[in-house]
Amino acid sequence: MSAPDYRPTVFLPKTDFPMKAGLPEREPQILAKWQAADLYSQLRAARKGREKFIFHDGPPYANGDMHIGHALNHILKDAVVRTQTLLGKDAPYVPGWDCHGLPIEWKVEEAYRAKKQNKDEVPAAEFRAECRAYAQHWVDVQREQLKRLGISANWEKPYLTMDFQAEAIIVSELLKFAESGQLYRGAKPVMWSPVEKTALADAEVEYHDITSTQIDVAFEITEAPNAPELVGAHAVIWTTTPWTIPVNQGIAYGPEVTYVLARTGEGMSILVAAALVEAVAARLGSTLTVDREVAPTALAGAVVRHPMHHLGDFFAKARPLLPGDFVTTDAGTGLVHMAPDHGEDDFALCKAHGINPVFAVEADGRYRADWAWLGGEAKNVINPNLNAPDGPICADLKAAGALLSAGPFQHSYPHSWRSKKKVIFRCTPQWFVPMDKLMGLGGEHTLRQKAVAAIAATRFTPDKGRNRIGAMVEGRPDWVLSRQRAWGVPITLFVDRKTGDYLVDKSINEKIIARFREQGVDAWTPEFAAELLGDKTDQYEQVTDILDVWFDSGCTHAFVLESGRWPELQWPANLYLEGSDQHRGWFQSSLLQSCGTRGRAPYDAILTHGFTMDATGRKMSKSEGNVINPLDIMKTYGADILRLWALSVDFTEDHRIGDEILKGVADQYRKLRNTFRYLLGALDGWTEAERLPVSEMPALERWVLHRLAMLSAELKDAATAYDFNRYTSLIAAFVQDDLSAFAMDVRKDSLYCDTATATTRRAWRTVLDITFHALTRWLAPVLVFTAEEVWGTRFPDAGSVHLLDWPEIDAGWQDDALARQFGLARKLREEAYLKLEELRRAKTVGSFLEARVAITTAHADRIAALAGVDLAELLLVAEVALSHGAAETLVVEKADLAKCARCWRHLPDVQAESELCGRCDAVVNG
Repeated sequence: MSAPDYRPTVFLPKTDFPMKAGLPEREPQILAKWQAADLYSQLRAARKGREKFIFHDGPPYANGDMHIGHALNHILKDAVVRTQTLLGKDAPYVPGWDCHGLPIEWKVEEAYRAKKQNKDEVPAAEFRAECRAYAQHWVDVQREQLKRLGISANWEKPYLTMDFQAEAIIVSELLKFAESGQLYRGAKPVMWSPVEKTALADAEVEYHDITSTQIDVAFEITEAPNAPELVGAHAVIWTTTPWTIPVNQGIAYGPEVTYVLARTGEGMSILVAAALVEAVAARLGSTLTVDREVAPTALAGAVVRHPMHHLGDFFAKARPLLPGDFVTTDAGTGLVHMAPDHGEDDFALCKAHGINPVFAVEADGRYRADWAWLGGEAKNVINPNLNAPDGPICADLKAAGALLSAGPFQHSYPHSWRSKKKVIFRCTPQWFVPMDKLMGLGGEHTLRQKAVAAIAATRFTPDKGRNRIGAMVEGRPDWVLSRQRAWGVPITLFVDRKTGDYLVDKSINEKIIARFREQGVDAWTPEFAAELLGDKTDQYEQVTDILDVWFDSGCTHAFVLESGRWPELQWPANLYLEGSDQHRGWFQSSLLQSCGTRGRAPYDAILTHGFTMDATGRKMSKSEGNVINPLDIMKTYGADILRLWALSVDFTEDHRIGDEILKGVADQYRKLRNTFRYLLGALDGWTEAERLPVSEMPALERWVLHRLAMLSAELKDAATAYDFNRYTSLIAAFVQDDLSAFAMDVRKDSLYCDTATATTRRAWRTVLDITFHALTRWLAPVLVFTAEEVWGTRFPDAGSVHLLDWPEIDAGWQDDALARQFGLARKLREEAYLKLEELRRAKTVGSFLEARVAITTAHADRIAALAGVDLAELLLVAEVALSHGAAETLVVEKADLAKCARCWRHLPDVQAESELCGRCDAVVNG
């Protein structure tokens, strides 16, 4: 006779929720449902009237596909907005794009070059139209890619810096600076790209290691009123930019540096710093014999002549020796050659002594055709061949007897981050915002002082960002606003041809702003200027430079938060969030722009993230072949895996991604998904009539509620602190350690084998229902698609999980005494399982359910603490004996109890005939 089949009497979980996620196929279907339902608008309606949380999106550049940095950045932004929404706030998200500037011009020009077309022959309006179309194309591409990440935003109405309304407000913000006297035009050395023919902001420059030519050049001393014996000797300078020698106008010495006169092996008397004699001798490949010491005061009033003085005019003029505090003995010769056209220190020192720039280097990096030395040279100044030891500069210096050494030198050098080509310091007329001029706005302060005060009032996450941007603002030069390009917002000023002053006329400015609202940047034409100026047209020069794109993006707070076009927004923003490089970019330009026009920062807090490296910690680059494409990740794993990765790493520092890392994240996701599957299956058929009051629940259920209460508070803290690494870690630990590995394991028996009305089963299902509502909501900002799928599986007609508030978790569920009790019990469980595993490996028992555990402890308080706890149930064994004794012992052995044929537990009340325990017999036989 075969044994009875009790499987039909067991309450097995039942759900249609698949174990296999199939995210790459399922996520687009969910996304389509959200779009059809206009979920973003539903959310705005649901949150109307709630406390506002204003996040302002920093505009990515409309150029190229989304990369992994974009993905991380926007996932973090989405997580901020979603968690704030979950906390009950009205947290809108208006995305935006930066559409002007050189990168787009560069791409359009590349297309011209491919067609052998000269950009300068194309009408400006036509060229700008092509730039506008190029930007719009990439806005549309990136928008769809970002949607695929599950980013909840106002995608139908993003902001674009090239919208006419935006361009008009950028102009109006510029004119605020003009009207308050915070603009000036001056000639200063600025970072210049000879390839792109424009000035660059600090944020547009990156540094790479290169090998340059270093040279030591001798300038003959012709006058030395304080030390006549120096006449005829040579002051030696060292430089890694030989191309600046043709524009040398002086030599700087250190007022605190001691010098010497020394003789080379060839008999030349040279002046160098005493501390650098050995280094100079090594470069010259010659022994140096020190003749005498020279005090820095002896150099005052001395002059030298240029090695190429025979060329006459500019080169025949005497070059003064000038005291410079910036001169050190860290490297070189202790004497620094001064080219005010091409260095900030050079410019400042020479200007203080009445020496002006000569503008010898053109926009393309070549010397002026009329320049006596190398004028008309085909090679530009960044060409290595021009500067090489055998190049024309070194050859001419050698012929003049002035080149003492020439050789390779490795160092870090600035490059344009767009063209990847070297940049130079070049003195050109530019428009500036002064950092240290007194301004109004609540008292007499400078822009620098206002900005520093605003930084102090801002919350930074991580806090080290405060020092980083603070140091940059405290030490930065005046803000260069002008660029010499076509695709951007014009500097809408008129300059008096006689006085050099710009026109300040509010009525004209209002007309300019109004025309820009109608026509955008194409409004700025000579015809419009004549219309505005009338009979004063000849008196004024129309400025043709455009604004730095950082000024554009620095104004986004004005046309996004203040304009009223997005009524769900308001000024200032609660938060700006970008990569740490934006301390010198968007964070700073927004800070300066807002402080200059409103007297405070446009944000209350700044959150920064690090950069994404490959699995080995290397920077990603196409040449290295280590680029991880987020679009490929979504095709393979799905967006939720990418989101879980982004919100699990310590994003405040540089972090890593790679195949093995993603596999680990996918494994973590499977555990979460399987927990949801368990919850759905275990709650099959649940009704509110089954709910049990907490006061009637067994200890295990009350402990799980305690953990939920603790977790809710911890997660709120993490969300408020934007600590998503902690947020996801807390949930994962709860799911894996507290639920899957413990409570769910213990309650399987009750769930499957108790009667439907049993108190323990009702209590457990009540707790599972509470846990389901908590986990789906808590994980909704992380696993946006999966949470929706889980919610829709259980409540297909209840709307989106993303419309819900934070789950209602009673803080009164916290029970510290119960927590200590279960802490002891779980510790015993861990210790027992180590020995039980040995018993199973020895095949003494087939499962832990067959075992008996005997525990002896000398700690009476532990026995008291565990009073009333069913340890056999928690340890999933047949019996547990806990007793007081002199020694600490834990013994495991096979229990001498019969096995229930239905629940498989080994219990004392299993009946011989039915092979059922009392509980199971009651269920089966009623």
